[in-house]
Amino acid sequence: MAIRVAIVEDNEKIREGLATLIDGSEGFQCLATYETAEEALRYLPAYKPDVVLMDIQLPKMSGIECVEKLKERCPNTQVMMLTVYEDDEKVFQSLVAGATGYILKRTPPAELMQAIREIHEGGSPMSDLIARKVVQVFQKTGKSSKETENLSEREMELLSYLAKGYHDQEIADKLFISVKTVRTHLRNIYQKLHVRSRTEAVLKYLRK
Repeated sequence: MAIRVAIVEDNEKIREGLATLIDGSEGFQCLATYETAEEALRYLPAYKPDVVLMDIQLPKMSGIECVEKLKERCPNTQVMMLTVYEDDEKVFQSLVAGATGYILKRTPPAELMQAIREIHEGGSPMSDLIARKVVQVFQKTGKSSKETENLSEREMELLSYLAKGYHDQEIADKLFISVKTVRTHLRNIYQKLHVRSRTEAVLKYLRK
């Protein structure tokens, strides 16, 4: 079944280019495109897309605010910020709002499609530069998360690999366990940390 994608982007050329790229890629379908956050919030929930590509700088309501409201209505939809911004604060705000991926608009088409597939399969794609900024931002906060104390030694070990950007198969190989077992551990980690995505889990880990 094709991965169903929606786009929220105010630049018509970029919006149409993304739609064409997605519809022209095997295994993907562009369900709908929206120019504003308000339009997306009004119509997008009815489509229940698998993945939403969300611009940050939208005309009225920002993409960051849109993510937060959208996740309340479509908790199973994964949102990936697709933006020109590399600003630490915008990265931080987007992830806290509920985005599970953050990549730059200049990302090559093949890498963008791979990122959409990855986020659909439970990953948290980020460019290397963005991933480094996320770690830096949360290391600077110095905040503590007592919830990580509830994790087992194995769960903490797995979470440490997540924080380094490893994918499920890579973690399975490192720990000599199956991918299925990795995903079972992930579900348990999410429950214990009261989070909905691996990005949120990593952020709490970095704050421990």
